[in-house]
Amino acid sequence: MAHRILLVLLAASALFCAAAPAASHPNTLFGYHGTRQDNIKLFHQWVDVLARHIRDDVPEGDCNAPTLTTCHLRKWFAFLKGIRHLPRLEQIRRVNRYANRKQYVLDIDNYGVEDYWADAKEFLYNGGDCEDYAITKLFSLRWLGFPPSALRLVVLQDTNLKVPHAVLAVYIDGKVLILDNQTQQVVPDTRIVHYVPVYAINENHWWIYTPTS
Repeated sequence: MAHRILLVLLAASALFCAAAPAASHPNTLFGYHGTRQDNIKLFHQWVDVLARHIRDDVPEGDCNAPTLTTCHLRKWFAFLKGIRHLPRLEQIRRVNRYANRKQYVLDIDNYGVEDYWADAKEFLYNGGDCEDYAITKLFSLRWLGFPPSALRLVVLQDTNLKVPHAVLAVYIDGKVLILDNQTQQVVPDTRIVHYVPVYAINENHWWIYTPTS
């Protein structure tokens, strides 16, 4: 899961932070300071996911077909339409639970490569790993009307398990809520002490994180 990018960013963090423009509002996540960057094209897998999400079309069919069909998308859209009237916090909780019901599958087993970022269509059919859960949650909340500025896909280091991981961060009502495939609960980032953010990204910007002084 984005191992090469994670290592590059760790090595180059001082350079990126020095070159970044000052943000109008400081960003913190898991107790770390985020500095906004503008060139998301560095993250080719994320840019490719955005393009596929907009471009791809799938044929009509039923959910028992051996390939992805619109039946899988119809179920997703029906779920989203069913929660559109709910308060924002409840929408966030339900989106987290809905995506977390999908099966965790490694990229090597799904796509034959070690690192592949799936769009929502692929994830709903194939299952996926941590960033795939986060991507589908992000697209779900965007469909429900959440602005891009409120959503960030976060690549981080889990210091308990000592592995890279990815979650979705939602900025709402002055809090940062974390949607994580490892738990059905949505909690503020301030309650999580074992995650170290490396970078976060949305449709328009990305952020690199350093310890707060």
